[in-house]
Amino acid sequence: MSQEISENTETPVVPAAEVSAENSAPAQERRGRGPRRDGRRGDRRNSRNTAPADPNAPEYLDKVVHINRCAKVVKGGRRFSFAALVVSGDGKGNVGIGYGKAKEVPDAIRKGTERAHKALRPVCLRNNTIPHEVLGTHDGGEVLLRPAAPGTGVIAGGGVRAVLEVAGVKDVLSKSLGSNNPGALVKATLDGLLKLRTLEQIRATRS
Repeated sequence: MSQEISENTETPVVPAAEVSAENSAPAQERRGRGPRRDGRRGDRRNSRNTAPADPNAPEYLDKVVHINRCAKVVKGGRRFSFAALVVSGDGKGNVGIGYGKAKEVPDAIRKGTERAHKALRPVCLRNNTIPHEVLGTHDGGEVLLRPAAPGTGVIAGGGVRAVLEVAGVKDVLSKSLGSNNPGALVKATLDGLLKLRTLEQIRATRS
C-alpha cells in the first residue's frame, strides 16, 4: 500500500542583520583593520551585499507537484522508495513534466527535474493569458481553461496552477471536470496548453 507525504519546498528567508555605519567604524579600529590591497577602505560585509548576480543561477522555474512514497514488504522488513512529480518551465511559454523515482526524496526530485528540463515543449500564449478556451484531457483528468482579463490572476489550484505558473500564464480561469489524481491533472493541463493556437496559425491552416 502506498502512502502520500507532503513536503514544503519553500524555505523561509532570514533577513540579514542591519549594521549602522556609526558602530562599524569604531569596531574596525578596535580590530585593527587597515586599508585593503587596492587602497580602498571599507567593510567587507557591505561588499557582500553588492556582489554581482550569479551567472550560473537556474534559468528554469521548477515546482514539485506531488511526492509519493511506496513501501515494499520483504523478508527483512519494509523497503521504501519515493516518486516525485515535477513541472518545469522558463516562464516564457515553455513547459515540461518529469517523473523521477529513487530511494531518497532529494534524488527523486533531482531526477524528475532533469527529465522535465529535457521534455520542455512550447505553448502558444497571448500576452499574459491564453488565446482561447480549451479543454485538456488525459486518462480520467479533464481541465477546462479560459482566458481572463488582465489582473485576474491564476484561478487554479494544485498541479493545474503549477503548470500554468511555470509556463508564464498570469491571467487564466480553470476548472477541473474529472479525476483529482495529480498526474492526470498535470498532463491534462499540458494537453490543453498544447492545443492552443494563435489567430495567425488558424488563418494559415484555413488558407
